[in-house]
Amino acid sequence: MEILKLQPVFKDYLWGGTRLADDFGYETDMRPVAEGWVLSCHKDGKNKITGGEFDGRYLDDVIKSCSRQTLLGSRAAKFDYFPILIKLIDAKDKLSIQVHPDDAYAKKVENEYGKTEMWYVLDANDGAELIYGFKDKITKSQFKAAIENGTLTDVLNKVKVKKGDLFFIEAGTVHAIGAGILVAEIQQNSNSTYRVYDYGRLKDGKPRELHIDKALDVAVTDTPKYAAVPDGAEEISGQCRRILLKKCPLFTVYKYALAGNTELEAGAESFEHILILDGRGEIDGAPFKKGDSFFVPANYGKYTISGECEFLKSKI
Repeated sequence: MEILKLQPVFKDYLWGGTRLADDFGYETDMRPVAEGWVLSCHKDGKNKITGGEFDGRYLDDVIKSCSRQTLLGSRAAKFDYFPILIKLIDAKDKLSIQVHPDDAYAKKVENEYGKTEMWYVLDANDGAELIYGFKDKITKSQFKAAIENGTLTDVLNKVKVKKGDLFFIEAGTVHAIGAGILVAEIQQNSNSTYRVYDYGRLKDGKPRELHIDKALDVAVTDTPKYAAVPDGAEEISGQCRRILLKKCPLFTVYKYALAGNTELEAGAESFEHILILDGRGEIDGAPFKKGDSFFVPANYGKYTISGECEFLKSKI
């Protein structure tokens, strides 16, 4: 099967901005544009394929019509659902303070899997910060009291961020992206989010729904292990620089900086996803630009990316 170019799915949450349209050139009438789902087979937003043999078809329909192991690879086929969802997130304003359930809770309560995720900061305003767990270990009762008496933001861990920072957000970690941050997010294929606090904002004249009881059920109130560093050291080979951002049982993500060409290979173990963060070039002879998203099927074999560009490669 050929490499498949994917059309993003957009979300207009009230905290979004215009950078996905202005900086990435995405064509959408949405204002604001909070998220662009660039690899998704989730029921809340599915990518269509653009160009080639499967033009106009949904990616998940093509996967269902083929052998899952052949197309997704042996590692991904072990999951009983498409394993990951990848987004670009433009937080012009701060997101709600929230937490995601783990697999056991989400399967029981939401009928889908949990949500562990990774953030790679693509850009951040001076002084921008996000919330990542608690300053100190607290009890569930202390967490509940902080929500009820309006002191929640006082007990949370606020972290200044800059371009290139990395955050691994395990299910159960209370968190929030702050204002002025542009993020690439690689996550489990789930849309289960429990809002804890939303700064009193209104949508259509009404406060957005909170999910306090569920959040109290799933939140881990220990201080998380925070490190804004990648898993692997930078590797430099000729015209290409590569760094391992994160490797875990759910996904593996590399960041590439290229000035020339590099040869990659999608083997029998996993499909690969290529997200162009900047620049222009070609993938196996097909042109690409900033923001383009490609699904490389498992068993595709070797393929070449050329140009002056930066991109993320994600796989299982």
